Amino acid sequence: MLSRSCSGVAKPTFLLAAHQDLPVRLPWRPNLPLPSRRDGRIWQVSRSRTSVSERNPPSGSDGGPAAAGPNRVRLGRRDRGSSSSSLYSRPSLAEMKSERMENRARVYEFLRGIGIVPDELDGLDLPVTAEVMRERIDFLHNLGLTIEDINNYPLVLGCSVKKNMIPVLDYLGKLGVRKSTLVEFLRRYPQVLHASVVVDLAPVVNYLQGMDIKPNDVPRVLEKYPEVLGFKLEGTMSTSVAYLIGIGVGRREIGGVLTRYPEILGMRVGRVIKPFVEYLEYLGIPRLAVARLVEKSPHILGFGLEDTVIPNVESLLEFHVRRTLVPSVVVQYPAIIGIDLKPKLLNQRSLLGSITELSDEEFGRVVERMPQVVSLSNTAVVKHVDFLKDCGFSLQQVKDMVVGCPQLLALNIDIMKFSFDYFSKEMGQPLEDLVAFPSFFTYGLESTIKPRYRRIAKKGLKCSLAWLLNCSDEKFKERMDYDSIDLEEMDALPSFDMNRWLSAGKAGGLLLLNSSESDLFKQDMATAPCWHLVLLS
Repeated sequence: MLSRSCSGVAKPTFLLAAHQDLPVRLPWRPNLPLPSRRDGRIWQVSRSRTSVSERNPPSGSDGGPAAAGPNRVRLGRRDRGSSSSSLYSRPSLAEMKSERMENRARVYEFLRGIGIVPDELDGLDLPVTAEVMRERIDFLHNLGLTIEDINNYPLVLGCSVKKNMIPVLDYLGKLGVRKSTLVEFLRRYPQVLHASVVVDLAPVVNYLQGMDIKPNDVPRVLEKYPEVLGFKLEGTMSTSVAYLIGIGVGRREIGGVLTRYPEILGMRVGRVIKPFVEYLEYLGIPRLAVARLVEKSPHILGFGLEDTVIPNVESLLEFHVRRTLVPSVVVQYPAIIGIDLKPKLLNQRSLLGSITELSDEEFGRVVERMPQVVSLSNTAVVKHVDFLKDCGFSLQQVKDMVVGCPQLLALNIDIMKFSFDYFSKEMGQPLEDLVAFPSFFTYGLESTIKPRYRRIAKKGLKCSLAWLLNCSDEKFKERMDYDSIDLEEMDALPSFDMNRWLSAGKAGGLLLLNSSESDLFKQDMATAPCWHLVLLS
């Protein structure tokens, strides 16, 4: 039986050795029960023993090494000499580190050759070859950035063109950021090229839109203040907005405030906004008035408190502006606390003193009534003074008129000529009436002066210019029902009142008080009455 069993296994021996995963039958042990597949340990031992016995027959037998010949298959072992002749040999860590240092040295050499200082690039993931780095720099050049710009922020060289730059630039373009502003955008905030569109940029844009900033205004906000893209939503942005709402800035006005001056989003409440608001309150401006100022001129929050605002207030006091009227000066012309004020005050006082013989105290009265005078050009001042002199007023009368109504130095001269011609030819009143009420020139000729004068002329009344003009339309209608003129009803000369200004602010009557320097040279027949109306309200 042993003979039959051995002869029967000769051929399956090769199959067993070559296909060890196939199930093996043991015909020489038919009486023994086969182990079940659940007995994994016995099954594996049986296979292992069978494989070894088949692959390693006793030497000298028919199945030995000598007999196997070239058809013998050797499995499970590797030729000991094959490792030395392998086509791939893995470099050591030291070799890899050395190669990286050599590549970086070549990249650094290339950067120095074109004028870029790579001192801050150590530890940054850079391109392996100088060719790839050249492509990256060429891309930045095509955007408009120079070598100097790159040296200002060399970490931009760590941004991949495909993975970082292109997705960010595509996103900004879709938002509406103009290509013409992109260079300045990247110069101010090159870190945006490192940002993730989904994680970093999109949440900030969504926050801005949630602040009632119109979608069309979002790209303008980003162009004005690209640094906002680096802020965290739960940080400075939310606290600054919450504080402004807390002092009285209208919730519906926040969008407009941030659109005009988005730098507010980067201001710390405790260090910047709150001290500024509290100082204005200290000057005598009510908190609600401060809120109105922020709504109309949000850029005032960017004035440096210690470096600019406080010194400018001290300069106003030095030039004889009364302490109690400083709040009205600031409210009428908020920019006065943020400009380089003292040289302007010196220049205007010297100029007005030379051409109108204005005293220092009188110059203080001029600034109180029209603080924008500090921003008028010398040419405009001289031109208006010469016009008044040409009208026949003496130097003393010109000075009195300028002190009483400094707006005469900023009105449109052509409109003033029409008004003076009507006064002298149609109304026929003496020049002293204009000296007593120089605000006559601030009223619209067609809208106010002519209609009112025709009505009193029709009734045969004689009145002063102040009684005729210095009242509302409703009050004038009441006066037309009188049989005689009551001098006690004449209103006082135009003056500033904080409470009335606050109520007028809600009606939009703040043209003069919040106009910029350029607005002073654009008064026409339609807007001239606003000088008077704003001062009254």
